[in-house]
Amino acid sequence: MRPAMSAEADAAIEIALANDLREIAAAAARIDAFCAGRGISPDTAYAVNLAIEELLANTIAYGYRDEHPHRIEIVLRQEADTLVVAIVDDAAPFDPTRANEPDATASPGEETEDRELGGLGLLLVNRMMDGVEYQRRAGCNVVILTKAARGADPEDGDPPGLTTAQ
Repeated sequence: MRPAMSAEADAAIEIALANDLREIAAAAARIDAFCAGRGISPDTAYAVNLAIEELLANTIAYGYRDEHPHRIEIVLRQEADTLVVAIVDDAAPFDPTRANEPDATASPGEETEDRELGGLGLLLVNRMMDGVEYQRRAGCNVVILTKAARGADPEDGDPPGLTTAQ
């Protein structure tokens, strides 16, 4: 199942991977290369890649109820000043926008190890992306992520107005 994307897209890559955690690193490398080639800032590329990796890891680890091979598709597209990511899988239905927000606080005297595990990755996804949408179509999960495509800073990350030149 292909996600519907704008015909006016400037650039895109399509990545297909199996439901194998070992394939995530190769997908991440392709995403990094795409972002670098488009002049996307390292911070933006990192956020997008982290969100994709988290969603892939969750899908692969928890979404399949069998040991059969499954295909996961990623389309990463730059549309004007926005990165749009579509992730399509045939795993069990799961809406990452409706995941319970974990308790990330600790009461005085409470050890962080005492809290229930899980959920922090999805919290990161929902907070780091500008948009997260979910649909269930034709037996597939379709997650659409959007993030402003900030360009690489020619001053290597210096705040605006601050330069390293003397």
